[in-house]
Parts: sequence; C-alpha cells; structure tokens
Amino acid sequence: MAGVTLKDLVKRYPNGFQAVNAINLEIYDKEFVVLVGPSGCAKSTTLRMVAGLEEVTDGLILIGDRVVNDVAAKDRNIAMVFQNYALYPHMDVYKNLAFALRLRKFPKEEIDRRVRKAADILGIVQLLERKPKQLSGGQRQRVAVGRAIVREPQVFLFDEPLSNLDAKLRVTMRAELTRLQRQLETTMIYVTHDQVEAMTMGDRIVIMKDGYIMQVGSPLEVYNFPDNEFVAGFIGSPAMNFFRAKLVRADGGLAVDTGNFQVMVPKEYHDVYGSYKDKDVTFGIRPEHIADALPEDSRGQWEKFNAVVDGIEPLGAEIILEMVSGQQRFTARVDSESNSQLHKEAEVYFNMRKMHLFDTKSQQVIRDR
Repeated sequence: MAGVTLKDLVKRYPNGFQAVNAINLEIYDKEFVVLVGPSGCAKSTTLRMVAGLEEVTDGLILIGDRVVNDVAAKDRNIAMVFQNYALYPHMDVYKNLAFALRLRKFPKEEIDRRVRKAADILGIVQLLERKPKQLSGGQRQRVAVGRAIVREPQVFLFDEPLSNLDAKLRVTMRAELTRLQRQLETTMIYVTHDQVEAMTMGDRIVIMKDGYIMQVGSPLEVYNFPDNEFVAGFIGSPAMNFFRAKLVRADGGLAVDTGNFQVMVPKEYHDVYGSYKDKDVTFGIRPEHIADALPEDSRGQWEKFNAVVDGIEPLGAEIILEMVSGQQRFTARVDSESNSQLHKEAEVYFNMRKMHLFDTKSQQVIRDR
C-alpha cells in the first residue's frame, strides 16, 4: 500500500480557466480521506488527475515515493469506482469482476482466487452467475467496488459512488465502504458533495471551494473548529446561523450586538476577542447550540432573548424551528418535547461557549479554540 502526495498541483484548461489552484495535500498510507465541496469546486478534477485521467498542468503527484505525472493510468496501480457503475451488461458478475485481470493475462487460478475473495468480502458470492440487469442498485455498486478490489491496488479512488442510490441504501453502503477500508487496510480517496457522507466516512476531510483547499482535518475538528465562514456554513446540517454584528462593551464585559438582540460573550474569551471591540464581526452559532428552554448544562453559558417561531419541522427525535427576531432569521434544532408554537413568541437560549466569530473582511475565524 502507499500514500498519495499532491505538491502545488495545478489544472489549467486551454481556455485559461484554472480549475485547481496550487493545492498541497498529504494522504497517508491506509488513510480514508474524503474530498468534499459544492459542485464545481474541482474535487473530481483533482481525483481524476490522481487517477491519470486528467493531465497535470503544474505540480507533482506522488503515489508512495514515485512521481506519476507522466505515468499512464493503467500503470499507476490504482483502482477507481465511478458514479456510473459501468458494468458490462452481457457478462455475468463473475466475468465482470474478472475482466480486468483477464486483459492483463493473469493465470486462471489467480483470477478465480481474487474474484471469489472479493465476492466473499462484499457478500455477493450468490450473485456471481447473474447479469447486471438482475441486480439491485446496491448489488451493482458492490460489483463495481469488487472490480476495484480484485486488482489489489495501492490506492482506491471513489468518485461519488453512492449518488445513484436511494437514501436508505446510501446509509448502508456508507457503513459497508468504511468497514471495507478497515478490512483491506488500504488508502482510499473518496469524492462527494454530501457533507454527511464526508463526516461519517473520512478519517480526514478535505473541504474544497473554487479549486482551493479551505481546510483539512478530522470530522470533529472541522465541525468544532472551522477555519473560516465557508467551512463553518458547509459542515453541519442544518447549516450554521450567521449574523452581521458588532462586538461592544456591556455590563462590564463584551457582548455581540446584532441590532435586534444582544448576547454576552463568556469572560474566558475576552482576551482573544478584545482587539475586535467596537468592530463589525460575523457571529456564528449552530442550530444544535440553540434551545427554546433553559438546558441543565453547566458547561454552557446560555444567553436568553425572545424570538417568534416562523416555522416548525418535526423530525421525530428532534424539531427544527425557524425563528425571527426583528430582521434576523435563524434556525434552531431543539428537543422533540418542545412546547414552541407557530407564530408565537418563545424564549431562545444561545450557548455562547459554542459561539464563533469571524472577521467580516477575510471571513477567517477570529479565535481558534
């Protein structure tokens, strides 16, 4: 197995458009790394350059210690699983799994060993004699993954492989791919636009925007300590609430003033935020750190004000509230026992120990806890 290194990687097209902007990334051996971001952020383009399906304009790609910029895709010892399963409809599952090995003229005994091993790992031994049209979407995806496994590559590449599956099956396949990576102990690079997939699958997440890497870290790291407004708003569902505000003096301390409500900043944060006193800032807080009843949580500093409930979305275990305070709109994720009523005023509590402040110009986080 091997890690993957990207050094000052650039992709520029003949029309002058630069899709990938000098990115640097170290993916370690046996690590599961997820590239995530909105459509057009160049995550798939980056993956295709690693695969050898896109030419590199500038920079280096290393698989292990070998520079592979000029190495053909078939000689990079990688395997790629696409969004489209691309199975051969006239071949049964066994032949689909064996096809790449037959092209490389592997001995029949070795082909059979690898095919049956992959089928056993993926739980599709009973499907080996079926044609793709006789398979469900999840079974076809397993066959596509099996075609990668039989090659026993150094690195697996996945380009949004679960996008065509229904929601329930995506959850199942997420767990299966994660288990597979642990079982095979191999390096995997996975591309998705779904931040839930990224959070639940990756050892580390690479968040991309407009061909730049915005942040790299573990799922909890990027959730709890976002580097900038983009990462803060992209990771988490529902998304983080943002308020244009000013940091002001109040009651002998500091407060965030949005113009419609004011909430006190915890004393232990005063030293970090002090230089922004009387300056415009962006105040961020996640919906799950907002309550409509005072929680019994000694770890929080809960600041109260009133807001009107403008929408209610019951989800069973929890409720999503759309709330309005003056000109400010925000989302709260509260307990299913909530007593809040539509179009009625309710008490709102912000856990200020979970707050985030961002510089309005750079959009970078002011404090890194």
